[in-house]
Amino acid sequence: MSGVNGFRSAFRRWRADRPFWGGVLLALGGAWILLTMKASLKVVLHVGMQGLAGYLLPALMVVLGLLVLFNPAQRLFYSITGILITLGTWLTSNLGGFFVGLSLGAVGSCLAFGWLPDQEPRRSRRQRRKEAATAP
Repeated sequence: MSGVNGFRSAFRRWRADRPFWGGVLLALGGAWILLTMKASLKVVLHVGMQGLAGYLLPALMVVLGLLVLFNPAQRLFYSITGILITLGTWLTSNLGGFFVGLSLGAVGSCLAFGWLPDQEPRRSRRQRRKEAATAP
């Protein structure tokens, strides 16, 4: 069982050093839009202005989401590019994946943009209670 706990604590340390949820939501938004491109013709509202842009922009959203995760030093550039591309999918990819992918991408980009690397890690209620109980 210590192997699972060791992996879990290592993952938490890795996650604390980057805008994790911003990158994940941006990548999920792009993946959602790519999945809606495969919808039946009865469901598809707008195939895209040039066809290729309908697939290119969501694919770039996925790439930018992964770049936010694995290269957090450049998160500002990736998040600004991500929000611009996300807004572009509104025109090129079924209204941004029927607004679901557009919303996920916009929230993910905003979270990545607003993340500050020098913040203290969040403490749980249990940790705060322990500290309050041991304080004189």
